Amino acid sequence: MHVSAGRAAALHLTGERTVPGVPEENYWFRRHEAAYLALLPYCAGATVLEAGCGEGYGADLIAGTAARVIALDYDAPSVTHVSAAYPRVRPIQGNLATLPLGSSTVDVVANFQVIEHLWDQAGFLAECHRVLRPGGRLLVTTPNRLTFTPDSDTPLNPYHTRELAPSELDELLREAGFAVERLDGLGHGPRLRELDARHSGSIIDAQLAVVLGELPGQASWPATLLADVGSIATADFRIGPEDVERSLDLIAVAVRR
Repeated sequence: MHVSAGRAAALHLTGERTVPGVPEENYWFRRHEAAYLALLPYCAGATVLEAGCGEGYGADLIAGTAARVIALDYDAPSVTHVSAAYPRVRPIQGNLATLPLGSSTVDVVANFQVIEHLWDQAGFLAECHRVLRPGGRLLVTTPNRLTFTPDSDTPLNPYHTRELAPSELDELLREAGFAVERLDGLGHGPRLRELDARHSGSIIDAQLAVVLGELPGQASWPATLLADVGSIATADFRIGPEDVERSLDLIAVAVRR
């Protein structure tokens, strides 16, 4: 990852976004980073809008291969942080409900772990369709509802408004006028499956137990768990079309018709 000289300190962890450089957050950061890296080839030489850039690390990754990256976020402190931390990126503040760009002005819209936070998902996708040039691509990643909140229509994460199953994401994209070119799933590779086994079947559940205070007499992270979480790399996740319904995250590439 590119880091600017004298880079500003990372944004605080709020639970709504993931940030780099926090040992306890490394699992989620690497999981998100794996999706960025998988989709970078679609950004090569392109004008890219990242709609919902958060801390900005992903927009900076994209800037390493794109011709130009516009990083949009509604949160003013995030925009200020991106401006100070990532000079290769052009940050702007705006609402995803009405993208502050002209029609047919970008080659790629990247929307990573954001659509699940939006109330009007169809309206947002219509805006993505508008700002993309014909033949441009929309890149979307989002938690798979079937595995993220499998037993309820109400998302477990309080910052999520509506999570999507693979068929629901596919339908939304097609209804917005996109052709779905790719719909893959992200899951655990062999090393993460070993860590799952080491932590009673799920390293995710082991982390949640600490965060939710479900470990009696445990005021901080167990040393073994923290060491295992800190050791996770992007290569420990696998991405592909196999068994998408059982995946952790959905990864879609859609073409503007």
